[in-house]
Formats: sequence, C-alpha cells, structure tokens
Amino acid sequence: MDFDLNDDLDAVRELAAKIFADRATVNRVVAVEKQGGFDADLWRVLAEADLLGICLSEKDGGAGVGVTGMAVLLEELGRQVAPVPLWNVLAGGVLPVAQFGSEDQRNRILPRVLDGSTLLVGAFDDTVSVTATRRGDDLELTGEVVSVPAGAQADLVLVPVKEADQVHLVLVPTVHLSVTPVQVTSRESHASIVFTGAVVTPQDILASGADALQWTLRRLRVALAAVSVGVCAQALSTTAKYTSERVQFGRPLSTNQAVALRAADAYLDTEAIRVCTQRAAWLMDEGREDEAEIAAVVAKWWASRGGLRVVHATQHLHGGIGADVDYPIHRYFLWGRQLAFTLGTADALAAELGDRLPSAPPIGAPA
Repeated sequence: MDFDLNDDLDAVRELAAKIFADRATVNRVVAVEKQGGFDADLWRVLAEADLLGICLSEKDGGAGVGVTGMAVLLEELGRQVAPVPLWNVLAGGVLPVAQFGSEDQRNRILPRVLDGSTLLVGAFDDTVSVTATRRGDDLELTGEVVSVPAGAQADLVLVPVKEADQVHLVLVPTVHLSVTPVQVTSRESHASIVFTGAVVTPQDILASGADALQWTLRRLRVALAAVSVGVCAQALSTTAKYTSERVQFGRPLSTNQAVALRAADAYLDTEAIRVCTQRAAWLMDEGREDEAEIAAVVAKWWASRGGLRVVHATQHLHGGIGADVDYPIHRYFLWGRQLAFTLGTADALAAELGDRLPSAPPIGAPA
C-alpha cells in the first residue's frame, strides 16, 4: 500500500485541522469539560462542514473517502482532544447503518445524523452485555452498557444484543431508556444506559449475526487507534517544544541523552500506531475483511500498549509541571489512558490476536 495521502485525503486533513484548531482550543475544551464534556457547537460545525458522513459513499451522502478518510479525520480530532464522540458515531453508528441498513433505515436515519439533527451513538463494550427475549416478532431487552460516549446527549443508540445463540445489532431511541451520566478518565461525556424493558420491533433490527458485530468492532478499533495517533503525535510535539525551550543547568533539557532517547522511543511508538492504523483502514477500503480482522487488532494493540508508553513518557518529560492536572499535557495523558482501555486492553488484545493467528510448529520441528 501507499502510505502517502492523496489529494482528497489531504483536503480532509486540512479542513479538519482548521476546524479543530479553531474550535477546540485549550480554554474551550476546559469550558466544555465543566459543562458535561460534549461540545454541541463543535458538533454543529462538523455537520455544516459535511464531515459527519465523510467516510460514506456519495450515494449515501458522504465524500467517498472510506475508512482511510475517517482515520485522517480522527487523527486531527485527537491532536486537539476535541470533546465530541466522532469516532463512536462514525464507526459505531454511521458506517453500520450504511452497510447493513435497509433502504428504509438508511433513508430514515442517515440524513438526520449527517445534518446533526439526530445524534446516533454506538453502545459497544468488551462483551455483549444486553440480552433479548423474543416476544412475538419483537425483542424485549435486558441489561446495561456502563459507559456509552455521549449517551446523555444521544437520540438513538446502536447496541449489540444476544438472543439465545444469535447476536443482533439493534437501534433503540434513548427516550425509552434509563440514562445516567458517568465520569470517565478523559473527562468526556459518557453515560450508563439501562436497556431493561425496552422493546425492539423488526424495523429497528439493523443486522443479525456475529459477522455484523465483528465488522463493526473492527472499525471501532481502527477509529480508536486513529484518535490515538493524533493524541500521541500532539503530545510528542508539545513535549519536543517544551524540552527544547526549558533550560536547566545552562542547557536545554532536550540536549540530555536520556530525554532525547525517551522522546525517540515515543516517536517510534507513535509511528507504529500510525502505519498499523493506516494499513487496517486501507484493507477495509479494499474489501479485504479477513486481513483487516487481524490488522485492526494489531492497530488497537499498538494504541493500547505503545500509546500508553507515549503519554506516560511525554508527561514524565515535562517534569513536575506534567503532574499538574490543569496543565495541557495532562489532558493528553488522560485521553491516552481512556483510549488504551476502551474496547480491549493490550493484554486482552494480545490474547485475542494469539487465538486468531494460525498455529505455528514449534521451533526446530520438521517442516
């Protein structure tokens, strides 16, 4: 694959970078955090800029830049730690509706999501925690998803549910649900949603089968990894500037070998996340889902393991000021941790990867 961005992707990056830089300044992010962690004004601007469906085909109202375009967009979000649930809405809502939805579902939902009038979020966790019981043609739900991005602001939730040995992706209006805001590490808006008692009709079942769930999880993990690229890249850039300007014992901190080497390791981790994320996104856009299955796990593993190393290193290299919870670098540390533990820790992902890879013969065994 070619890791260079084409003209369309460059245009996406430039537009996203300008919007997030203008609308997600440090002071604005701090103010939004104090008001619940969801920037409704920024969300409106993203809708007006036609960025909420950018990864969709043109016939579905998008720009046709696919999952690769989504990754480029989310990297810029991560650079500014912008408090909007864009990764979740795109990968856990918009893309599954476009892929699996009936013509009626696509026509009914996508236009309202893309223009910002309806907030559709995904309620996905490490396990399928909501069960369904058949009531004629309908499904009655039981269970809770303990942390849903922007769950308190959402109008519609896409959630996986288990009925006996079958898995469905279902759409549930939040008006029928019990929603309780919860605090999370990144200070963004999250909520616990209780689905018990909600009834889903056949027209609200988006897809059935484990394949649909895995298809969506792949994109969610790549989306998280893409945000991690931006978080790590900006944290490292900020740290490079700080250590180059901070003088101790008559010379900049960056001239100390230990500082330079740790920053270099953080750079390598950041680039590893970037190339693995780009490859996974490219495989999806090429329709090579079997290969993308493993590539997505690898990308998220790097975001969980390498991403944690980067935000720990960048905070540490700021010295005492890095421990100040009000100093900007600390926010990147918090976001890095939130991303690392969402939809799979590094150890859990490594175990999953081991299960998915074909078994190799012991070293020294006959071919």
